[in-house]
Amino acid sequence: MTGARYPGPAGRTSAGPGPVRAVAGAGLAALLLLLSGAVPAGAAVRTPGGAWRAAGEEQELPALPSVLPDDHGRSACTPASKTKAEKEDWSRQRLDLGRVHRHGQGEGVTVAVVDTGVASSAAALKGRVTSRGEGGEDCVGHGTFVANLVAGAGGGTPGLSGVAPRARVLGLRGTDALGRPDAARVAEALRAAVDAKADVITVSVALPKRSAELTSAVREARRAGVVVVAAATPDPPAATADPVPARQYWPASEPGVISVVDMVPSGARPDQALETSGVDLAAPGAGIVSGGPRGTGHFLGAGPSLAAAYTAGAAAVVRGAHPEASADEVAHRLVSTAYPADVPQLDAYAAVTAVADPAARTGDERTAEAVRLPDTAAADRAAHRATLLTLGGAAGVLAVVWAAVMVPRARARGWRPAGPRA
Repeated sequence: MTGARYPGPAGRTSAGPGPVRAVAGAGLAALLLLLSGAVPAGAAVRTPGGAWRAAGEEQELPALPSVLPDDHGRSACTPASKTKAEKEDWSRQRLDLGRVHRHGQGEGVTVAVVDTGVASSAAALKGRVTSRGEGGEDCVGHGTFVANLVAGAGGGTPGLSGVAPRARVLGLRGTDALGRPDAARVAEALRAAVDAKADVITVSVALPKRSAELTSAVREARRAGVVVVAAATPDPPAATADPVPARQYWPASEPGVISVVDMVPSGARPDQALETSGVDLAAPGAGIVSGGPRGTGHFLGAGPSLAAAYTAGAAAVVRGAHPEASADEVAHRLVSTAYPADVPQLDAYAAVTAVADPAARTGDERTAEAVRLPDTAAADRAAHRATLLTLGGAAGVLAVVWAAVMVPRARARGWRPAGPRA
């Protein structure tokens, strides 16, 4: 298992829900540099080996696999990490969890994690995990890693808690013991989550073929009023020279499911990200720190499954803070309050604190389009105009200040325009 580095506070980007707010709080010099491209959009960079690092804020951590090789016996599960992270990673800062937790921590909400299982003995989840079937065993460790992002208490490291640290977790298996996904297992897990009265479901796996059984299970969960979140694509595969064509994956492409992709600190997709369509949200999914099923150490992970976990955690906080909200209303909050971008970026704080729009309350007649990608073109044009106006106004102010201060000083020193002197 190779080591990798995670970006710490240096990877934090502007915490405003759009360009206009960012412009209002920026100095003119910094703004000009940003618009000219002289300042990188995100402090985290990718190394040739595929790891993530941020200058001055890096620490070696073992990378967590999402699938074990075929020759991995049950006695050779992912070992415990011997390293504990020392800092809050960029993803928690980006989501501003300190402010989020002042408005809710997922109290009274159960989140079902459909992955490789969730270990009930995980350090940051003790006392809040139940499971069905094989869901209580996690040889790979990925499901426990995801559960910690949803509802972990931090494991004794300040700043590394999940989005909803007081929510309960239902561990379910959507894969075999090695982490290979299976449509029948995912469908069974969805039905088990409904039977257990889960409030939110996060599905880490993304299947390339649609299954009638899986479609039916998603429909049942939606009818039961469960918020269903899913990774829009599989997690990053091993490096390959052949590009993977864009395609849809399931259950993320099912109507009513919140489809989530991963993003890096700049807000862009990772270099090797798989392409798809019909995405609802983007959330942090590179250089993510979390705990595993064994020990108290930390791992580093990446992929849309982690972005989906953060989104499910945000849904849990919203459900806990607004118990009267339906699943569709929770989804509407998550999508409509997101940062404007090509793919809207999750803003957990705005989702939990926003005042509900009465027009969005259309009950059971809401369809999949209610949580599809919103059209932000008009907002983008308005933000662009606001940026230009701000720059023009600031430049004018600087010109006046310069004329009022510098010109009299120059004249006092005998300054003259260039050219022949009399």
